[in-house]
Amino acid sequence: MITTSRRSVLTILAAAGLGTALPTTLGAAPASAASDLYGSNTDLYQKLAGREGIDFARRYQRHAYVDNDQSTKPGSYARTAILALHGGGIEVGTSELCLGIAGYTPKDLTPHYGTGAPLHDYWMFEGMRTSGGNSELHVTSTHCDDRVALSLAAGALNVVSVHGCTAAQAGAPVSRPEAVVIGGLNSVLRQYLGEALRAAGVQTIEGSADGDIGGVHPSNICNRTLLGMGAQLELTTELRASMFGTNTLKGRAGSVNAEFWKFTDAVRAAVARMEADPSQAVL
Repeated sequence: MITTSRRSVLTILAAAGLGTALPTTLGAAPASAASDLYGSNTDLYQKLAGREGIDFARRYQRHAYVDNDQSTKPGSYARTAILALHGGGIEVGTSELCLGIAGYTPKDLTPHYGTGAPLHDYWMFEGMRTSGGNSELHVTSTHCDDRVALSLAAGALNVVSVHGCTAAQAGAPVSRPEAVVIGGLNSVLRQYLGEALRAAGVQTIEGSADGDIGGVHPSNICNRTLLGMGAQLELTTELRASMFGTNTLKGRAGSVNAEFWKFTDAVRAAVARMEADPSQAVL
């Protein structure tokens, strides 16, 4: 195991510059953005007009909440949105993980964790090409400008953004390539995620020092929350592959296994701990 290294309040926070779209002048975008075929989601949608449902898909769920949910049903008022910017055939397994962490069974979208368990808002962009070329649909996290994705992030206290990487990119040892890089600007949420995942036997790697894979760029959508910070999880190819019996575009949703649920259980436990943290009393 490795450890390296919702109404008037929104207006107030927006006026303070929290949870709003951050300007590009905050710093240069990560170098990986230069290799993207599309400069933003809007650019992709325009250039692939008419191809939604064929080349790519967007799925999201925004749950309805009432003000007294928080006081009458502790734990049911989810303040964390789950994102998968590169789902489907782009960074395989991240769509299913997004759904699982949000509380849903990927195969049929039924709530997995039972009555009373929180269901989180989620958004995902998925590559749907069956003959290859899904990597061309990658839009780097700092350039994500999908309006629904931005609104979900901006209306949440926390975001957990799920991604895929290689073992080499993660810095995982050759002898044990199954690992997750934990990044983002929310150091407390990073800590909780790390502790929960390591307790579940998952190898974690600290990613906060890396502007790209570490998710620390201020304009990364994982940090465009009400609090201006969030978390990013980068799972290696090997770790993601271990979570599915049939690791194909059509087969993954129906073949999630115990490793999958072990991971989502840990992430949800960390999120619940974060939502119970005194720092979350902003609303």
